[in-house]
Amino acid sequence: MKRALLDYLALTKPRIITLLLITAVASAFLAARGLPSWPVLAAVLGGGTLAAGGAGALNHYLERDLDGMMLRTRQRPLPGQRISPRSALLFGVALNLAAFILFATLANLLSAALALAGTLFYLLVYTRWLKRSTPQNIVIGGAAGAFPPLVGWAAVTGGLSLPALYLFAIVFFWTPPHFWALALLLREDYARAGIPMLPVVQGERATAWQILLYTLVLVALSLLLFTTRVLGWVYLASALALGALFVFYAVQLLLDLRPARARRLYMYSLLYLGLLFAVVMLDGSLNLL
Repeated sequence: MKRALLDYLALTKPRIITLLLITAVASAFLAARGLPSWPVLAAVLGGGTLAAGGAGALNHYLERDLDGMMLRTRQRPLPGQRISPRSALLFGVALNLAAFILFATLANLLSAALALAGTLFYLLVYTRWLKRSTPQNIVIGGAAGAFPPLVGWAAVTGGLSLPALYLFAIVFFWTPPHFWALALLLREDYARAGIPMLPVVQGERATAWQILLYTLVLVALSLLLFTTRVLGWVYLASALALGALFVFYAVQLLLDLRPARARRLYMYSLLYLGLLFAVVMLDGSLNLL
């Protein structure tokens, strides 16, 4: 029983849920200029967890063939034959349905629709189409992971505005350098499964250049968010410091393509996004202009 529960939990990709929730909650705090109402906060936390978990489960269902070919994923619940594909499918659909109902009931229909749109984009555009067909898969497909800030903002305001779009763009441009750093570490695994990730198709040096390019755009966008005047000097100073370190690690990787450099960049990218959105939540809540 315990193993089965752990396997179903693994289907939801809990580590990814945590990062997605940080971006959604920070956006909600910024939109509310402080603590959102308790029903809205419950919708963002609960609905966000269910939507992200459901998307993860359905991703496991759709990628069970690829997972069985990769050393990193061949022991996941589906290729390991501990959960049936049908059970994973029903589980994922149920979680997404519950998320939609929760958002629509406690927040509004727009946030529910955006959460569902993020899941559908992730599954249909990225998982089923782009990932298997183009080395630019994570560039376009990364939009799926950028929906949570839109969801959090819409849950509070019932609409979308420029700061929400900047938050979306930050996550969108963060995704390629983050994921390509991981792809450098898993290049042989992706090649074995026939997945055209950028390091497989264009090589490590070209990937490192792309990582640096997207990191520079990411940092520029994080600074442009300050011009919307919803955030203050604490955010600006933090974005500069965090962004400078991100660029430093990207340059290091370009000069030295050893796996240790890629691993350091990958780990820092996780810290960067979490800290940046934590500062968004803090600075926006305190109204430090």
